[in-house]
Amino acid sequence: MSMLPPISASRGFGVDDIPERIGRLPWTLILVACIILAIGTAMLYSVAPGTATHQGGWSPWAGNHLMRFVLFFPVMIAAAILPLGFWRAIAAPLYVVAFLLLVAVEVNGETILGATRWLRIGPLQIQPSEIMKIALILALATYFHSYQGPRDRNILSEIWGMVPPALLIAAPASLVMHQPDLGTAILLILAGGSVLFLAGLRWRYIVMAGMIGMAAAPAAFFFVLHDYQRQRILTFINPELDPLGAGYHVAQSKIAIGSGGFEGKGFMQGSQGQLDFLPEKQTDFIFTIIGEEFGFVGTAFVITLFGVLIALCLSIAQRSRSAFGKLAAGGVTAMLASYVFINAGMVMGLMPVVGVPLPFISNGGTATITVMSGLAVVLNVHLNRDQKPSAPSWFDWLRRPNRMRGALNR
Repeated sequence: MSMLPPISASRGFGVDDIPERIGRLPWTLILVACIILAIGTAMLYSVAPGTATHQGGWSPWAGNHLMRFVLFFPVMIAAAILPLGFWRAIAAPLYVVAFLLLVAVEVNGETILGATRWLRIGPLQIQPSEIMKIALILALATYFHSYQGPRDRNILSEIWGMVPPALLIAAPASLVMHQPDLGTAILLILAGGSVLFLAGLRWRYIVMAGMIGMAAAPAAFFFVLHDYQRQRILTFINPELDPLGAGYHVAQSKIAIGSGGFEGKGFMQGSQGQLDFLPEKQTDFIFTIIGEEFGFVGTAFVITLFGVLIALCLSIAQRSRSAFGKLAAGGVTAMLASYVFINAGMVMGLMPVVGVPLPFISNGGTATITVMSGLAVVLNVHLNRDQKPSAPSWFDWLRRPNRMRGALNR
């Protein structure tokens, strides 16, 4: 893949430009996201613990899920209409903050269900690994954007050029693996790898990485993965190995999806979800509830909506003339696609259970805000697709410190 093309000059905007910029947002993409969110809210309403006289309810998941989206929606729009250089300017600081939060999880994290993935800051409970997903994409996009001048070579054409981005990916992925959170670690690697590919990573290095990964897989299986993770992989290979233990989630998920048939059992009429046979039905296995209650028609509709969302994001990434915009929007698109592919494959027994939520549908505060932040980046790239980020980046110190000092002093 060749280097990304040169980019044009950027232009700032004033307060008077805000209505015009809001009007130029890709509202079709935003509408699709809202429809998916509405479906998620309905499903969370359906699986809520009911009473003797009433099934489902807004508490404890559906109301909070909808409220988070409504409250953060104006923030997403405000972030989308900012200059593109804003995202480039905050990339390195955001990465550093997210990395320090991951370290803080190692030191004083909150353990839930045997995993230490959360930080308690006053009344807030945050998952730093979710913040790192966006921070990593922005950091890599900014790093490669710094090497997109007309005299610059593709730094990924040489082995040495792969070292900094590889470290940017490996450092947080290693911390997340230790929490343990295999699903998020995989998402970090896939999103980071996608940015490298879009930036011009040679195919020979991709093949080399794949061969090294396959060679290291046995050692990772026995010495890196936790016991329950190894059990999930073995159960994936042989589903009947532990039907009441590691294989229980997938077994119940398959029963629920299969019982839904073509049209489903109807809203709030699914037995596996309503009678609590399905664990984690409000998070990782929410797609199963769609299959049980709305059948093949419902699941196909949801997958189609995600396909439209991903296609629109990919189109925005392709049209951007900015190296930063192309890589940032492309990385977010890859992250969204990975979410959907892994979650859907997991609940249907096509992939091992790794704990990946379904965007806008699964319950989860930090995860929802992370996806909305990613969409804000994509929307921003759409508005500035013909422009070049003007704000300096701290990554520029790596290659032109004198120019960087001058930019900051002006």
